[in-house]
Amino acid sequence: MSDLTATACIVGGGPAGMMAGFLLARAGLDVTVLEKHRDFLRDFRGDTIHPSTLTLMDELGLSDAFLRLPHRKVETLAGVVGERAFRVADFRHLPAPHRFIAMMPQWDFLDFLAREGRKYPGFRLLMETPATGLVESEGRVTGVTAQRPDGPLTISADLVVAADGRGSLMRERSGFVRETFGAPMDVLWFRLSRRPGESEATAGRFGPGHILVTIDRGEHWQCAFVVPKGGDARLRDRGLPAFRETVTALAPFLADRVDEIADFDDVKLLTVTVDRLTRWHRPGLLCIGDAAHAMSPVGGVGINLAVQDAVAAANLLTAPLRAGTLTEDDLARVQARRLPPAKATQWMQRLVQDRVIAGVLADDRPFAPPLALRMIDALPWLQRIPARIVGLGFRPEHVQIQAAP
Repeated sequence: MSDLTATACIVGGGPAGMMAGFLLARAGLDVTVLEKHRDFLRDFRGDTIHPSTLTLMDELGLSDAFLRLPHRKVETLAGVVGERAFRVADFRHLPAPHRFIAMMPQWDFLDFLAREGRKYPGFRLLMETPATGLVESEGRVTGVTAQRPDGPLTISADLVVAADGRGSLMRERSGFVRETFGAPMDVLWFRLSRRPGESEATAGRFGPGHILVTIDRGEHWQCAFVVPKGGDARLRDRGLPAFRETVTALAPFLADRVDEIADFDDVKLLTVTVDRLTRWHRPGLLCIGDAAHAMSPVGGVGINLAVQDAVAAANLLTAPLRAGTLTEDDLARVQARRLPPAKATQWMQRLVQDRVIAGVLADDRPFAPPLALRMIDALPWLQRIPARIVGLGFRPEHVQIQAAP
């Protein structure tokens, strides 16, 4: 393939990159999205599509088609202590057209955006094409270099959007400064089969020194076992039987299937990082999503923050990109709009990490439900507050750019 030219080159085919590419192409711009993998089929990625993202699908006229994809509806969230479930969030009262979280494999979400993007002539998605560097001229980023299966490639662009995740190469090559806040835990992901008619709900399960989140995915339970930071090696040293016993103690209904964890190769480590850039942009380059602010898994809001970044970027940058007048001030407006909700969300996540999760993981005594948990469960109107924070976020975006004729 010869070198390419695009109005915008987006590095990374995750939620932020695919949504930005789709929206800019829908607005009539020439967009190239680079994704380093050959497909989107990767397990144990964030699979929660929150009401804020479902509202965007509604605004785009895509919600009917989107919700025909396989998914599970989660209308409430609970914390389970021993045999007692405490409801902590109820999405059924949100001021939104879809009052639930849709549990959907991320590859289905990304494939859907890719299919919709291809309906527009300016949309180009290059799989198996990792970006390898930035192209610069007179202090401005003017494109990226990449590696195709058939050889190197250069894409010239008026704007490069770094949406290549928390390990962003584009961010590294740009020399951006990160603020790192740390996290007291890491997460081990695995799956266990789900029996037909099983009544257990998606929930966080708390026990002495341990936390397990079980997510109903229809044919299986997606499970997140929370360990102290760096605790993965210690857990593996204790052996697989001890791990299965701990899972059973936290979720007794899984006792008849924990042997499906055949070895520790079935358990995937997510190293939890919470950070954000002090500056998201330089001339010709903008970072969004995890490349700009890596989120904790608390609340499962990472996908939705990334999508909101993409919508804000499309809303604010389409006009200057069309006119050929894009300046760094335009990019600064994206950061100015999206930094406050990123800060607020990370503050809430860190509060939960430090006040709840760290305390549970550090204490081997039986976990007593705190007063706040008991109050939220007893007063249903209080459940609307965490539902609003998790489901809609601090600054939900709305699509403002019309599709090109």
